[in-house]
Amino acid sequence: MLSIREQGPKRDRGVSRRELLSVGTLGLGGLTLPMLMAGRARAGSESNALSGKSVIFLFQQGGPSQFETFDPKPDAPEGIRTVNGTIQTSLPGVHFGGTLSRLARHADKLTVVRSYQTNNGGHNIRPFVGPDSLETNIGVHYARVAGTTRIDSGLPTNMVLFPQAVSNKVTKGRARGNLSATGEYGDTYAPFVPGAGGKLQENMTVRLDRNRLFSDRRQLLSQLDRINNRLDASGQFDTIDSLTSQAFQLLLGGGVANALDLTREDPKVLAHYDTSPLVRSHNWDKVNRGKRGFYTGHASTLGRLLLLSRRLCEAGCGFVTVHASYDGVWDMHADKNNLNMVEGMEAVGTTFDHAVAAFIEDIESRGLQNDILLICSGEMGRTPRINKRGGRDHWSRLAPLLVYGGGTRGGRVIGQSTRNGGQPVSDNLTPRHLIASILHTVFDAGKLRLLPGVPPQISRLADHATIPGLD
Repeated sequence: MLSIREQGPKRDRGVSRRELLSVGTLGLGGLTLPMLMAGRARAGSESNALSGKSVIFLFQQGGPSQFETFDPKPDAPEGIRTVNGTIQTSLPGVHFGGTLSRLARHADKLTVVRSYQTNNGGHNIRPFVGPDSLETNIGVHYARVAGTTRIDSGLPTNMVLFPQAVSNKVTKGRARGNLSATGEYGDTYAPFVPGAGGKLQENMTVRLDRNRLFSDRRQLLSQLDRINNRLDASGQFDTIDSLTSQAFQLLLGGGVANALDLTREDPKVLAHYDTSPLVRSHNWDKVNRGKRGFYTGHASTLGRLLLLSRRLCEAGCGFVTVHASYDGVWDMHADKNNLNMVEGMEAVGTTFDHAVAAFIEDIESRGLQNDILLICSGEMGRTPRINKRGGRDHWSRLAPLLVYGGGTRGGRVIGQSTRNGGQPVSDNLTPRHLIASILHTVFDAGKLRLLPGVPPQISRLADHATIPGLD
């Protein structure tokens, strides 16, 4: 998005809407403002295929354990069954791992898949970006059809949230892959990454001397020419009118700024989501991830990230990825870098339980359960047998998957795993099924097939079989 900032020592703040308007009608790199705004009318021509629903993908990097979450195997031998005990859910005969007490109360609203396998046992960002998604952020497929920003508000349609989107005090980790990958579509469709400085944001940042703002427009025009030249060099010049017009709509309307501003939220709702009281760093400093602040960063921000996601979806964003699991905090090997399963679930699982339950309660109170689909999944699961240190290792043949909202019926457990929780015995489902279900949520698949100009790979992804009941 186009960002106009004040330059100077020890300051980097935005130019206000009033000050920007005072600049007058500007020539933006050879394009007049009316010409730029005219570009908006040409954007989003495929909107007839949109369902109006939004998706939030909570990516649990590191690989959450199926045993300590939604498939605890209480009758399995010691060394296989969950180490944190079990808790009866609101569904008769269905148990969750003992750490997930709040989610257990909402099981009647959830869909749990016990036969989902990623077929991936390494640290990466599959299935979110990988062969099944055509090496493209899933939300980018959505943005390719919906447009990169909403015509009415300038709000980005696809966003990726890291912990620094809600806190400037957290350690900046890594996503172990490029969550902004755009595949064949090009950087034009890269997701907006608030607080993280994505490539498109860097290319569309203008810095001004406030003292010269009213007296000399040449500085502004020069920097906007720089943006045009960068986009032209990267093959994106054909979209500069649309991009810039939507960015100006964003600046003048304040859509993103308002949605991102959690101080505008009801303090009671903010407190309801807040996971920062769950930080117990004294138990986490024994391993490298704890010493570097990754567990603390996850615990202190996940609730607010989900609240921010809800606000963005309400404002019209169609796809939000939440990545609070920097450097793979769900990785629980019980070695010098990772906690064991008991302490790991205390550090990560209790936060997840609190934040997702708060999200469900908030969505239900607002009547948005048909409008927003929440997906919770990682890149893999964990081994059936606990290792000698009390951890579980990488496992590709079974992984936990939780789905809520988006008009789904809830109260269901799909599929069944073997007695040792190692692989499916029924309803074998893969990332291809999950991606197809996501696309069926945000698109009307029938209309999508009939639209000219829609890349064929999007239709092929949507035409794959879906998870039963999620389409």
